[in-house]
Amino acid sequence: MGERTSGFWMRLAGLAGLMLVAACGDREREAETPVTETTVRAAQTEAAPVASPTLAAVKRRGRLQCGVNQGLVGFAYNDNRGQWRGFDVDFCRGLAAAIFGDPNAVRFVPLSAENRFQALTDERIDVLWRNTSWTMERDTGGHLAFAGINYYDGQGFLVRRSLNLNSATELNGARVCVQAGSTSALNAEDYFSSRGIEHRAVVLPTEEAARQAYGREDCDAFSADVSALAAARTTLADPQQHVILPDVISKEPLGPVTRRGDEQWTAIVRWTQNALILAEELGVTQANVEDRAKNAREPQVRRLLGAEGDFGPRLGLSKTWAADAVEGVGNYGEIFERNLGSQSPLDLARGMNAQWNARPGGLIYGLPVR
Repeated sequence: MGERTSGFWMRLAGLAGLMLVAACGDREREAETPVTETTVRAAQTEAAPVASPTLAAVKRRGRLQCGVNQGLVGFAYNDNRGQWRGFDVDFCRGLAAAIFGDPNAVRFVPLSAENRFQALTDERIDVLWRNTSWTMERDTGGHLAFAGINYYDGQGFLVRRSLNLNSATELNGARVCVQAGSTSALNAEDYFSSRGIEHRAVVLPTEEAARQAYGREDCDAFSADVSALAAARTTLADPQQHVILPDVISKEPLGPVTRRGDEQWTAIVRWTQNALILAEELGVTQANVEDRAKNAREPQVRRLLGAEGDFGPRLGLSKTWAADAVEGVGNYGEIFERNLGSQSPLDLARGMNAQWNARPGGLIYGLPVR
């Protein structure tokens, strides 16, 4: 009994020694291959992107299906030649350029506020780029994924100058036109009820119907996003006889929406939008993008435009995805000025939609490509 026990403990000690030697050898081998930023980056680059069923469907179809407003000057509308124009339209074209290298490889699907989300859920569109506010209810409802914010807005009031109003608090007893299926009616109700102001909501099925009702004087005020009010004013018979009151009663962060469950596609939409924002910050324009892609020395510009790294392939796109998007539609600032700013009938100031490092600064901030 004693001899067998002694032998057992000797064999156990020998086994423990072998395990210790093996562990030391493993530590020595690990020490021979130190973990550095280069090895981490190489491992990340080698990781294959998760396949996106939406991207696959878009490529099979040969074009992007983009949901837009039915007609909102500055954002999405048909010009007198029947061509789609606008801020949201240009972001759709930029996404098409990032995927196909062709900003025209897109079909625009006009949608009302009430049917926009169903069109996305039913896969009639690939992305919704229709002045849509990012709210908690929409974000946590289980079907939608917001890819980012490309315009910071707020709800206001359009009234006739002849009323001599200085504030929305003077709208006691007024008839206020709002659009169904949007956040406008709830925001107006919250604003007036919290101040004990009586009003009557006149709810119309579309933004155009609300605008026309206001034009017919079926209501005393039209309440919507300030950018939409600026667009509506340009369509009235005498725009100078209407004024947007200074009150801004809500926060309306607008941006593109995708279907939840296809994270890779949401990333493609997010980073294409971000590339257009970052291009403005880095001074990359539609006119100089080709030259900057070839000759830029700044690492952040070279990464953005595909001269360094494989950021496009990580999304399932080409290395020049961002350069293609900028070449197709210009950077964020160019898109803004052309459709909403000084080069447009709306003539809106950048305000909150200025770059974060502008003077004065705004809320537009490009995420780093690295």
